[in-house]
Amino acid sequence: MSAQQHSHVAHNHDHQLCVDSALAAAEQVCDREGVRFTTLRRRVLELVWQSHKPLGAYDILDTLSREDGRRAAPPTVYRALDFLLDNGLIHRIASLNAFIGCTSPEHRHQGQFLICRECRVAIELDHGTIHQAIARSAAAHDFAVEAETVEITGLCAQCQAGA
Repeated sequence: MSAQQHSHVAHNHDHQLCVDSALAAAEQVCDREGVRFTTLRRRVLELVWQSHKPLGAYDILDTLSREDGRRAAPPTVYRALDFLLDNGLIHRIASLNAFIGCTSPEHRHQGQFLICRECRVAIELDHGTIHQAIARSAAAHDFAVEAETVEITGLCAQCQAGA
């Protein structure tokens, strides 16, 4: 989500369109990869996309039992999250131990996020120059990058205005 999209989230945002688009993109990715997009995987992805704030596994588990009446065990939710991560449909934000929907699952990329420390909104960036700078620095040190997540914490425009 670009900064411009984030400002749109605050004003007249059709969030159901975000959810519907994410689910449609997930179906396309799963069809392309030949993997099953089960009912539980779909529901977990839908829950992750319910807001633009990262969601923890136990929050997902709680919602599944409270809203859906499912008695899902933590390993079941973690397997669904692993599936979504492995297929590029969500990102893990390590500093929050939480997950957020990927805004561009059609192409594999590393996570780059602006995270508001007040409201916890996470804005996904997708700048090739950040990835290239990391790759160049790693190569200069003969370091093999296996995973890359850039997390930048600060205040979003709304929280700055409210402060």
